[in-house]
Amino acid sequence: MFELRRLRLLHELSLRGTLAAVAEALAYSPSTVSQQLDQLEKEAGVPLLEPEGRRVRLTAHGQALVAHAARALQLDEQARAELASLQSRLAPVRIAAMQTAAQNLVPRTISLLAERAPTLRVEAAEMPPEGALLELSARGFDVVIAEQYPGHTRPRQPDATHSLIGHDPIRLVVSADSAAQALADLAAAAWAFEPDGTAVRQWSIQQCRAAGFEPDVRYSAADLGTQVKLIAAGHAAGMLPDLTWGEGETDAVRLLPLPGDPSREIFAAFRTASAGDVRIELVRQALADAFAERASLVG
Repeated sequence: MFELRRLRLLHELSLRGTLAAVAEALAYSPSTVSQQLDQLEKEAGVPLLEPEGRRVRLTAHGQALVAHAARALQLDEQARAELASLQSRLAPVRIAAMQTAAQNLVPRTISLLAERAPTLRVEAAEMPPEGALLELSARGFDVVIAEQYPGHTRPRQPDATHSLIGHDPIRLVVSADSAAQALADLAAAAWAFEPDGTAVRQWSIQQCRAAGFEPDVRYSAADLGTQVKLIAAGHAAGMLPDLTWGEGETDAVRLLPLPGDPSREIFAAFRTASAGDVRIELVRQALADAFAERASLVG
């Protein structure tokens, strides 16, 4: 009989690629991870791992067992969700959120959950979608709040479900004293975008090219608050979604429409196996309600 804990280690290895990464994620020592996988290999009676330089990789047998491990973990999660639904006190739910959601959506979501499910403990962390969605499959989080820009869909893990929360308009942002009225007026402007390699930066550059110019991307910042300060000071222009703004934070800038009035999709991702978990449904509904409440905040 396979032990579920060891199956999880093999599943984690398939996601993270190295024994050291598995050990760090699960707070084990690398030697413990190696010993447990050795024991799993003995239980399986076939080689699961083989050396590849200084690392290891899954054999064909290992890949086959990973698929079964994923199903075993899903069944375990479904069983726990059903048991949790029968309890008066709910188990904690762990949320990972991108920056704008962490700042301007998660606090209201937690307030709604406190009203609707006082016994539900919510744990939240700010994390970029790319890392958070991997951690979702690795069971580091239960819900991930992420986004998709027009024409830039995110790859989906086979064990994850995406639930649309709402559409977040994206607008051209300039300083309060800027004379610009449209994107084409900013061909000679400096720009503040997210770091190179991100989907949003690629999308933003494409908007400028469609308007007939190559943007002068002079400032790069993952922190949208930094971008806002550069724009408000008149040093740059930018393209930011409405979820960026808290109440009164648009006073120092002007928001202008972009061609086609684009918007990004805000979605909640969770493991498909937890779809029947009452905690997940409570979080999903609270997120949708919190997003709808602030939809009219930015005009």
